[in-house]
Amino acid sequence: MNKQFAVLGLGSFGGHLVEEFHEIGAEVFAMDRNAELVDKYFDIATHVIQGDAQDEQLLIQAGIRNFDLVVVSFGENIEASILTTIILTDLGVKEIWVKASSLYHQKVLEKIGATRVIRPEKDMARRIAHRLASKHFIDYVELTEEHSMVEIKATPKIIGRTIAALNVRNRFGCNIVGIYRKHDMLVSPSGEDKIEKDDVLIVIGENRKLHRFEKQGV
Repeated sequence: MNKQFAVLGLGSFGGHLVEEFHEIGAEVFAMDRNAELVDKYFDIATHVIQGDAQDEQLLIQAGIRNFDLVVVSFGENIEASILTTIILTDLGVKEIWVKASSLYHQKVLEKIGATRVIRPEKDMARRIAHRLASKHFIDYVELTEEHSMVEIKATPKIIGRTIAALNVRNRFGCNIVGIYRKHDMLVSPSGEDKIEKDDVLIVIGENRKLHRFEKQGV
């Protein structure tokens, strides 16, 4: 059975989420107090209603407990996002992802039961900074505060060498989990696979070890 999602708040961030869920064919329920936004996403969301996410009875009637993951996306309204998160926690929602507008807001949300706190502007800034500051990183995705996944374009230094010869795990503490090659993806490459020109390595590890691999290994 496919996961079912709910997005509470159809501002810029929440609206884009609903559009992306729609694009990938995921079922998504949406709610917002603004009638114009509800109309805008009427044909995009699987089901959309006008209402206040702080209305516990309305959430119960909407079957909010049945969704696999609920996103609270009105981060600018700190009080509303906190109260909604408390309600969702009390109702036993499985996963609650909440948009935060500041570090203080994030800390409060984590204390009251948010499964994950999203800070889109900060996350994007970090991603761009790592990409711009690096010579070889094509993309950078933070997994936790200390671990990330990066895309590294193969350099002449490693082209023609096998995964085993690179010995990335033992030398740098990172793992090559995939290779993009001519529009194809080689998942979990073996030690005998050779790096080819224009390959892009997908590498996971601790941030400091990833940067060490970038400086010394490629």
